[in-house]
Amino acid sequence: MITVDGIAITDDLLSLEAQLQDADDPAAAWEQAARALVVRELLLAEATRHGITGQDAEPGEEADEAAIRRLLETELKLPEPTETELERWYQHNLDRLKRPDRWQVQHLLIAANPGDERAIGAAREKAETMLAEVLDDPTALTVLAARFSDCPSRTQGGDLGLIERGSTVPEFETHLAGLAAGEVCPTVVQSRFGLHIIRVLACHKGRVPPLQAVRPRIIAFLQETSWRQAVQGYIASLAARASIKGFDLFAGESAPARPSAWPAGSSCTAAGASAGHAPNRDPVIIPARNCS
Repeated sequence: MITVDGIAITDDLLSLEAQLQDADDPAAAWEQAARALVVRELLLAEATRHGITGQDAEPGEEADEAAIRRLLETELKLPEPTETELERWYQHNLDRLKRPDRWQVQHLLIAANPGDERAIGAAREKAETMLAEVLDDPTALTVLAARFSDCPSRTQGGDLGLIERGSTVPEFETHLAGLAAGEVCPTVVQSRFGLHIIRVLACHKGRVPPLQAVRPRIIAFLQETSWRQAVQGYIASLAARASIKGFDLFAGESAPARPSAWPAGSSCTAAGASAGHAPNRDPVIIPARNCS
């Protein structure tokens, strides 16, 4: 049996909690459930010690959840990220912030089952005939798509609108990347859907937005990162002072770092340029916090 400072966590409660875990096997579900219940008991006991109750529970919030929320809001006071921290995170994460390339694409699809070689051959012959016409006059694609395309975009003359990099099948997107605005792909493109005639109407190269444009997002990310790190450090400190029997909170795949691994304080600076939680550890299950 698991106990936290003499308070028992019953097998029935563990079984019920294990059913709520997203785990690959029963052993992992039991471990996650035990950890969640031990953490909950630690936080509730500390809330009681501080005289904090859940009387101000928000709509849909249980009293125990409200008590834990109030405890963490009271005990963990984190500074706002400084301009230096924002600039440093921005510079270290330019690739992460870069907006994807986008293209406005017009196409004509001749559908063909990828496993039917005869159907593919017939579709290719038909598509190549129309491609020759489009290469001679790119504006002809609008009329041809409306008459012959098997894609719902035919009602818009084949116009697919703006497509972001990563949003289409690779065999289609590979050809988009090499085309300039107004250019028709010189070959018929085969995909899992059939044969395509492709024309790029406009290109929008992905760029990194200026710091001021993404400043609110960076602040929210750093606050959330710092908050989670601080909560895990706080839980580790509570566990170090408690008598926990029947379960090692700091062992297992999803365990937090032991108390000695956590700094005395936590801030947006301590969270690092792109940190989310303790190195090589999954985060402990903790109450969420609204950082907006």
